[in-house]
Amino acid sequence: MNKSLNTLKANALESEAIYIFREVVAQFERPVLLFSGGKDSITLVRLAQKAFWPAKIPFPLMHIDTGHNFPETIAFRDKLVKELGVELIVRNVQDSIDEGKVIEETGKYASRNMLQTTTLLDAIEEFKFDACIGGARRDEEKARAKERVFSVRDDFGQWDEKNQRPELFDLLNGKIELGQNVRVFPISNWTELDVWSYIEKEAIEIPSIYFAHKRKTFVRDGLIWSAEDEVVFRAEDEVVEERTVRFRTVGDMSCTAAVESYADTIEKVVSEIRDSKISERGARIDDKRSEAAMEKRKQQGYF
Repeated sequence: MNKSLNTLKANALESEAIYIFREVVAQFERPVLLFSGGKDSITLVRLAQKAFWPAKIPFPLMHIDTGHNFPETIAFRDKLVKELGVELIVRNVQDSIDEGKVIEETGKYASRNMLQTTTLLDAIEEFKFDACIGGARRDEEKARAKERVFSVRDDFGQWDEKNQRPELFDLLNGKIELGQNVRVFPISNWTELDVWSYIEKEAIEIPSIYFAHKRKTFVRDGLIWSAEDEVVFRAEDEVVEERTVRFRTVGDMSCTAAVESYADTIEKVVSEIRDSKISERGARIDDKRSEAAMEKRKQQGYF
């Protein structure tokens, strides 16, 4: 694809996302942007800025913090919201654990990723949010490919993949019943490469963890895990070595593996992704628990 066609595609995706953001504000009373500090949610913030410029982003950002996030991501999150002057709401999975609402997993593959659902649904109820904007994309995982741009959740926060509204000719129906809410995915039609190309084009700052760096790691099940925090379970026979790695996706430390890489600039990352034969979520162990792992989490109210 030549440069001019790439530009046309990028502009079309950007225009679609901006249209979706404006529809959200027009149709809902209390929207919120779900923010993880990862590249997709950072891209959403830039798109929201463009959608409402020169006014500020007219809704808060909310982070459901597992307590097991990469420190680089949390530092970037706090820096960004300070620079933008937007409201940040943080709700912690640890509070849900302390209140006895969820039980923390133990063992080799323990993760808090699944526990986020309860904390998220409680926060939606607390603030009466009727639209939660997220950075999920259809190319990430087959359950996410089933989502509509406006994805209705029932009054229990659950998703029924068999009961979704048609979205013909970009008509987005935000009408909901009392107690329901909607998950909104402005970059649903983007690919991982689209996101990175947009970050490159817009010169968007992202956490350093996305770029190649030396890190203490160990290998398990053919995947490279960070050994720089006790959050990640490590057996005695799993040897720590320093490797040059980066992370393609940023989630809970206990379920997100790194990839060996020397891509230390956005240009190199884009080139690496273009040539990659492994999916972006191939390093997310929580997606490998079963064939329907993501779909089951979404049915229960996950992002």
